[in-house]
Amino acid sequence: METTLLQSGKMDRPPGIEALLRFLERHPRITVLSGAGCSTGSGIPDYRDEDGNWKHRQPMQFRDFVHDAGNRRRYWAQSFAGWRRVADARPNAAHEALARLERRGGVRCVITQNVDDLHRRAGSRNVIDLHGVLGRVRCIDCDSILPRTTFQDTLAAMNPDWHADVTAFAPDGDASLDRGDPSGFRVPDCVRCGGVLKPDVVFFGESVPGERVAAASGEIRRSDALLIIGSSLMVFSGYRFAQLASEAGKPIAIVNRGRTRADDLATCKISGDCATLLADAADALAV
Repeated sequence: METTLLQSGKMDRPPGIEALLRFLERHPRITVLSGAGCSTGSGIPDYRDEDGNWKHRQPMQFRDFVHDAGNRRRYWAQSFAGWRRVADARPNAAHEALARLERRGGVRCVITQNVDDLHRRAGSRNVIDLHGVLGRVRCIDCDSILPRTTFQDTLAAMNPDWHADVTAFAPDGDASLDRGDPSGFRVPDCVRCGGVLKPDVVFFGESVPGERVAAASGEIRRSDALLIIGSSLMVFSGYRFAQLASEAGKPIAIVNRGRTRADDLATCKISGDCATLLADAADALAV
């Protein structure tokens, strides 16, 4: 495996950029798998440190959300306060570079583990939202969908006196609050069927819909190679695609700070800032 380490102040950028350029030039039609590290430059926290360990408390589990109304109140109180961090985020240089590479034909698809919709907002067209999109709310009983902005307005109207200061932002619109008791926070039921509403995202402990896995797998099989950006691949929902690419004989490049679960499968591993590397590589390819 070709490995290039980029650490600010210790090595120049060109070796990492050259390695990425060589990969992109040798494999003109790639599929990209992006993770939380792709959005940190937009102010959205990631989950894990450079060793793959949790940086925050573990997220809400699907079964805990579904089966306990108190857990749902706690989740929605935290998400009500933390949503603006995601809603106000803007695409960064990594998202914009991938959109540019798609327009010139180098990227055929972006499979993203992120739920912030920033790839699409940056201009990428062929995007598979593996874990859903936080900007929608879905009823788990009747499958009806409403915009998150509408749901935020409903929460605000139902909780006019609720106030909690955010002590720390967590990934995916979650937040730690200085108010520890959410028992008074009111959460609406589905207006259509009275069912339970949750963000239209895949929670930890919940399965990724099979049609998304099939679509993503098909894109990888039809591509020349897989480029993994900003993901430690510690959860199987992303790691499975590195396994698939490896088993299909597809070269794999990884751009990520720190180790990943698929380092032993990679043809090329570059440790550095993905926004800087992707932007510089896209600039070089445009010349």
